[in-house]
Amino acid sequence: MICGVDEAGRGPVIGPLVVAAVMVDDDAVLRSLRVKDSKQLSPRRREELALEIRKRARVEVEIIEAAQLDEMMAIDSLNDIEVKAFASLISSLMADVVYADACDVDARRFSRRIRGHLSYHPKMFCEHKADERYPVVSAASIIAKTVRDRRVREIEEELGQPIGSGYAHDEISLAFLEKWIKEKGDVPPHTRRTWETAKRKLSVSKTSKLTDWE
Repeated sequence: MICGVDEAGRGPVIGPLVVAAVMVDDDAVLRSLRVKDSKQLSPRRREELALEIRKRARVEVEIIEAAQLDEMMAIDSLNDIEVKAFASLISSLMADVVYADACDVDARRFSRRIRGHLSYHPKMFCEHKADERYPVVSAASIIAKTVRDRRVREIEEELGQPIGSGYAHDEISLAFLEKWIKEKGDVPPHTRRTWETAKRKLSVSKTSKLTDWE
């Protein structure tokens, strides 16, 4: 059995980090679907492929919400958190061969650290851009991305307004963040408070209010 592991939502200021693992006995079934790195696919195509992947493979997903991330970041680095999440999913599948997209700048170190959390010894390949090279990692990328996208849409429905993708480069997300802080005096739910973008926006808002009293 072989499995691929990848994440979506490492960098956003709003929304969860999602890690996904996909396991098959032969990746030919995934090749036949022509899976690709999720970033190379349209949202509609990702959703179509996610359904087909779930029919043909065993899928495991871990969703780490923004508040959980903030709590974890008080103890661990983001790399530490991802290492543990990757290891948890790999342990649940117990595949013989594991391919993972390396989140650390040092792919070998990322592999060693994952192995340190496993109770068994699979053959493991951790590489940068593994989601472009290995169908099982492409499939994991698609699952992670579609799960995160759905969660972001759920958050939009909960808050009753567009929040964009949640990334700091997204103008919709930044405008939402600024508006909410201005109106409520705090960051909105599902915001990663420990992220620099959230800290900066909140600081600017508080400074502006102090200036109003001068």
